[in-house]
Amino acid sequence: MAKRIIVTGGAGFIGSNIADELIRRGNEVVIIDSLVTGEKKNINPAAKFIKGDVRKPGDIGKCFGKKVDAILHIAGCASTIKSFDDPAADLNTNVLGTINIINAAVKHKVGRILYASSMTAYGVPEKIPVKEDFPTRPIAYYGITKYAGERYIMATGLREDLGFKMNTTAFRMFNVYGRRQSLTNPYQGVVSIFIGNAARGEGIKIFGDGEQSRDYVHISDVADAWAGAIDNPGSFGEVFNLGSGIRVSVNGLVAITLRSFGKDIKKYDVKYFPARPGDQRHMQADISKAKKMLKWAPKMKFEKGLQDVIDWAKELYKGE
Repeated sequence: MAKRIIVTGGAGFIGSNIADELIRRGNEVVIIDSLVTGEKKNINPAAKFIKGDVRKPGDIGKCFGKKVDAILHIAGCASTIKSFDDPAADLNTNVLGTINIINAAVKHKVGRILYASSMTAYGVPEKIPVKEDFPTRPIAYYGITKYAGERYIMATGLREDLGFKMNTTAFRMFNVYGRRQSLTNPYQGVVSIFIGNAARGEGIKIFGDGEQSRDYVHISDVADAWAGAIDNPGSFGEVFNLGSGIRVSVNGLVAITLRSFGKDIKKYDVKYFPARPGDQRHMQADISKAKKMLKWAPKMKFEKGLQDVIDWAKELYKGE
């Protein structure tokens, strides 16, 4: 049955792809985005768009002209490094913005909220792959705010004083990559950063020795998990990792990327710099809970997904 769904941050990389999947499944989608990092060209023409900021309750209120069945809260500051530069901005958007969404959901009796949490909530895990019940000790300001938002969302789902049941779900997303990820923003998405560098013939900067590793999950698999969880009672009141379950080193990512552009890594300008604050050495998701309770598993193989993004980047830079 079609639903009316609000997607916050729906002009951004992750939000716009999820909005597309919701619309493909026959839902009515309302997008709210400040367009600070999101782009209007990413917005599905079938969606209703409201230019607004989750830090402003009045903007959020414009989304509720009709009954809303679910809110997918994806909007937020999404940079570990920038969170150290301006912790207050991170706090205002990621925590207070989330509280504003909760207040609106309570006011309008929205019975379903899904929240974009982050792998950074784990901090430095004692071992990998990490499971959802591992300790959450974020070491980056960004991770602190995302985890705080997660707990506000999940605690709201436990409240018995609302007069209605609010079913909540949080997704701790690992390194999401895919089309529409910014190729020019140096603070978001190492996959797109390196692809952008290679497409423009720029030198590549690696922070640390490059042997640090990440779990890269394709946006198509992420969108499938979000859309599929909305009506799945198995997801109610639960937190899930969204990753591929596979690790790739930064050096390995650079090598694959340059090879796909026909460039020789031995001759290419690759420089190493000291590791940055808040960086996790190794991360890998245990996705057994999502497989069991959501009947979800990633389908996109990393090299195939990476090549798809590279093909997209080549088209964008064609003729330049």
